[in-house]
Amino acid sequence: MNVALFKALVNENWSFELQPAAAEALDWVQTGPCSYHLLQDKNPFRIEIIQAEPGCKRYEIRVNGRSYRVVLADDLDQQIVQMGFQKGSAQSVSRIEAPMPGLILAVHVAKGDAVKTGDPLLILEAMKMENVILSPRDGVIKEISIKQGATVDKKSLLVLFET
Repeated sequence: MNVALFKALVNENWSFELQPAAAEALDWVQTGPCSYHLLQDKNPFRIEIIQAEPGCKRYEIRVNGRSYRVVLADDLDQQIVQMGFQKGSAQSVSRIEAPMPGLILAVHVAKGDAVKTGDPLLILEAMKMENVILSPRDGVIKEISIKQGATVDKKSLLVLFET
């Protein structure tokens, strides 16, 4: 069985992995709109979310008064990196393919639209998670091969960029 695994990069130099079951088992209580109290190994932690960019999975948090920048990566994000969409190879990307089978929940771009790196292109629901597919590069959309509500297979063409 394939269990989802989250990777967290903290302050761009420290990373760790977390299974969803382990995250759900944490002893924490929400104490305010953006604040939490966590008890781990009998040690208390006061956590505040200072800034959140959920679409990009970037957060700035404060733990017991110290600030941290955290970037989360779920299975889809990790697959995208494995497919070569990471920095440095992005400008050579001319097509976006489905990293896994799923349902297209929303399409945010149309043929002829100019997009910038990081702009949301579409939302793919896969494995009961909504995954925002972001543009890996600046460019112009040449073709959209899917519509909202469509189901796609792994490696199905989603978006084609002008070259």
